[in-house]
Amino acid sequence: MKAANDNQPLTAESLRNVLSYSPETGEFIWLVNRGKVRAGTVAGKHACNGYWRIKLFGKDYPAHRLAWLYTYGEFPDGQVDHINLDKIDNRICNLRQASTAENQHNKTEQKNNTSGFKGVSRFARTGRWRAEIMINGTKRYLGSFGTAEAAAEAYAGAAREMHAAFARDSSGRLCTNDNVKESDAA
Repeated sequence: MKAANDNQPLTAESLRNVLSYSPETGEFIWLVNRGKVRAGTVAGKHACNGYWRIKLFGKDYPAHRLAWLYTYGEFPDGQVDHINLDKIDNRICNLRQASTAENQHNKTEQKNNTSGFKGVSRFARTGRWRAEIMINGTKRYLGSFGTAEAAAEAYAGAAREMHAAFARDSSGRLCTNDNVKESDAA
């Protein structure tokens, strides 16, 4: 069997010839010896961006995209989202296809956020709190509120309606149409 190389795209078949994947743990194990790495050892490394990466045939791949290829036989059309936000939890039950926008919805607040709540900021002029949400690349104003908590509630309600299964609030909880539930992070 011919393996993928720099001139050929990686296929599920060539991937399965060199690695085994456990959908229950999300780990890849080498089936062949590769230089100093021996068959039977865990493949890949924790990269500086937080994801698990595996080098195959001279190219670096994110392990979550390889898990998708291994399981479904083809690379996903868009991005692969980690449902529980754990970038190295590559169990197939924790992965789903997502557009760029959907992947952005499934995030907590940004590191530079000063309110402590996703989609909430303070009007400097009035001291009131505003809630905003992104819909199809456009920021949508949700209103002005006396407290950050009230603005956060407005954001969570809009996220449940607009972002559906990808909605997440500032605390990292997934928002559903029925209720707000805790993330299933392990």
